[in-house]
Amino acid sequence: MASTIRWAEAGDREQWGALFEAYCASGGAEQTPEMRDTVWGWIHDPSAQTLCFVVESRPGALVGFVHFRSYERPMDAAMGGYIDDMFVAPVARGQGIVDLMIESVGAYAKEQGWDVLRWMTSDTNYRARAVYDRHATKSNWITYQLKG
Repeated sequence: MASTIRWAEAGDREQWGALFEAYCASGGAEQTPEMRDTVWGWIHDPSAQTLCFVVESRPGALVGFVHFRSYERPMDAAMGGYIDDMFVAPVARGQGIVDLMIESVGAYAKEQGWDVLRWMTSDTNYRARAVYDRHATKSNWITYQLKG
């Protein structure tokens, strides 16, 4: 059975939370249940920016998620899209789920009139980068981060 992608729903909270916790742990980020509650709240708050698609391998069995949002692009006087997080459970990797997520967010971006869709990954994330290279062009930009 092919995987399907859809908007996150209230009943997805437990499975999404387990996936998000695994994603954060794989990136070395400390994540608490309260932090996951905050993000889940954003996903379901129409006034918040964070949107979320989830991927099912079969009905009711989540194997991935993608968090994304719009952002203003002053230089181009346009709106763009940004993928904050993409994750596929290790047991479901290699099945085209990342392709499905990128294509789905890309289609949503087009519907919204966003002129670009961007995301970041680690320079050493070779497996994911091989997929990303099929969909997008690696930019020349270097990311800086100033902690608040």
